[in-house]
Amino acid sequence: MPQQAAPPGPTTGLFVNPAAARRAGFEAVCGDQFARLDLADSAEAALATPDLPGVGLLVIDLDRFDPELDHAGLARLVAARAGAPTFVLCPFANARWLPALMACGPVEYAIAPLDGEALRAALAARLAAGPTPLAAPSPRERALDGLQALRARVRAALGEGEELAALAERLCQALCGWPGVAHAALFYLQPGGDLQLQAQHGERNLNLAKVLGRADRLLQSPLRHAFPGLLAAAANTIVLLDDLDKSGEPRLADALRGHGIKLVLALPIPSGGPGTARGSLCLLLREARLFSRDELDALAEIADLAAVALRIADMNREGEAMLVRVTHLSTLDALTGIANRRQGERLLEGEIKRARRYKVPMALIAFDIDRFKDVNDRYGHPVGDLVLRAVADAARKLVRASDVLVRSGGEEFQVIAPHTSAIDGLKMAEKLRSAIEVTAMPGVDRVTVSLGVAQLGEHESADSLTVRVNAALARAKRAGRNCVELAMG
Repeated sequence: MPQQAAPPGPTTGLFVNPAAARRAGFEAVCGDQFARLDLADSAEAALATPDLPGVGLLVIDLDRFDPELDHAGLARLVAARAGAPTFVLCPFANARWLPALMACGPVEYAIAPLDGEALRAALAARLAAGPTPLAAPSPRERALDGLQALRARVRAALGEGEELAALAERLCQALCGWPGVAHAALFYLQPGGDLQLQAQHGERNLNLAKVLGRADRLLQSPLRHAFPGLLAAAANTIVLLDDLDKSGEPRLADALRGHGIKLVLALPIPSGGPGTARGSLCLLLREARLFSRDELDALAEIADLAAVALRIADMNREGEAMLVRVTHLSTLDALTGIANRRQGERLLEGEIKRARRYKVPMALIAFDIDRFKDVNDRYGHPVGDLVLRAVADAARKLVRASDVLVRSGGEEFQVIAPHTSAIDGLKMAEKLRSAIEVTAMPGVDRVTVSLGVAQLGEHESADSLTVRVNAALARAKRAGRNCVELAMG
């Protein structure tokens, strides 16, 4: 339908956008709402406008402007207004413009995209507000006490220093205490991984994992360009969706609207590095509304606090993982990857106590590589190392899950075998001998092993058991090698 003619507006206007088509479109849709409307293609051109502070309303359409390249110029433009109002049309997917420009002067905004009718309505409401709409305290400004309370709740939630999941859950609970917030979520970029829904709290029947179709690998989600929580983390920007249909995803809009959600605001959690975000905080509100500079600044501060707390939680988690890894490595033989002598002694003591407690048998098998010194002397130590690995690998394939394979010395090994009698130990030792004898050894023709087997005595210590099994191993060596001997009681 053709637009109805409107009488010229009572004020002058200046519209700024770098695209000629958008300038022409704004003039066609809204030109009749001004007594006179000037157009500018850049902040520099607008700054050259005569009597800029006297222009009734400055309208900046942020579409096509780059936050990195154009911020300084637009900031000077807002500041040059000397307190006169500026009206900003801000894309929902790049709302980080708002707090930056609000810091330079009185700024009100509408979230784009807007069709012609919605744009005229937003502009008419702004023009009807008069020349000093921000002079009187607004309901938002009167809610500063609420912001202070929100900050206090968040600091308390983040101050306990627990592990990541608990910290994220407490933060979402604190954010839900802000009036109007129906649901809060924290999206977190896993170290070396992808974005995941770390925590959420609020409306009982609202599960964002169901709305988004997944809870992890969210940077691969088809909704990453539309849902503010994903977009804020991926693009490292504030995202403000004040009309769910602006997302361009009808199913997403309907799903959120079905839970009474009318507005979604997401803020990136800074990572400390350029161009990246650690994740995002996502607030789902029951009513569409405008946000003041104080509110956006407070939320940005909360995102910064979350970044610090998450970084500490990550450091704690990494420290614990490193400790586990160091502890694990300290129990392994570096060459073969099996338990080292110290770990073997500790585990042997434990298995002896368990065998006595439950009155079950336990056997210890000791074996070493026959004439291993000749291998090193003839082929060199690098080949000797390969032989040690091959013997350990062959033995590892034969031992049971409950058994422990230990490198107890240079070419010496043990198998701690719980629930194993002397006869069963002999059978296991013979299988080891046969398997190693036919195993292809890198760099040599073949190797053999000699083995001793001992069953734990009723009152025997680990030292005594080890002495007996080593004596049996020595007898196997004297018997011609490549054989098994049972320890004497």
